[in-house]
Amino acid sequence: MAKMRVTDRDGIEHEIEGQLGVKLMETLREYDYGVTAICGGLCSCATCHIFVDPEWIPRLPAPQGDERELLVELQHYDPSRSRLSCQVDFTPELDGLRLEVAPDE
Repeated sequence: MAKMRVTDRDGIEHEIEGQLGVKLMETLREYDYGVTAICGGLCSCATCHIFVDPEWIPRLPAPQGDERELLVELQHYDPSRSRLSCQVDFTPELDGLRLEVAPDE
């Protein structure tokens, strides 16, 4: 089973099972770590904002148009590690992924 390590908004790290072929957002919103994903994955609300551990960033596809535009408007935007979890598929290559749920905007 593929795993990911998620640090919630309280700073507690959890190891959870990743769902292959599913957006990170869909897995994260099942837990009470702070990802609400109000728009349901339409890349329009940023309530699924996460910080990806820098060592994992090169393994992810680059953020595209709408995601980039939304991210730069966020108060807690970090250009080196911010992503919207609704835009990232969990693949076998991401087994062991480390991320942190971003603070509420």
